[in-house]
Amino acid sequence: MAVKTITVSEDAYVALAALKKRGESFSDVIRRITKGNRSLLEFAGDWRDVPEATFREIEEFWAKGDELSKAKLRRLVRRGSE
Repeated sequence: MAVKTITVSEDAYVALAALKKRGESFSDVIRRITKGNRSLLEFAGDWRDVPEATFREIEEFWAKGDELSKAKLRRLVRRGSE
């Protein structure tokens, strides 16, 4: 299979990584989220395994507009995909 290298911004990478499930590649994530015209109902369970505390931390981050350190960002993404 041929591969292509793309460049994405840090925030786009974080958003994509947050959607990544265990054992899934970034290509798998992109295929999953871009297939066809999905109804909002199809997204209903996508975040069910992410701990509520993770949502709170992300919400606080966006509210403050602060930049997370790379280490903390990795922990949030890892926790969200477990």
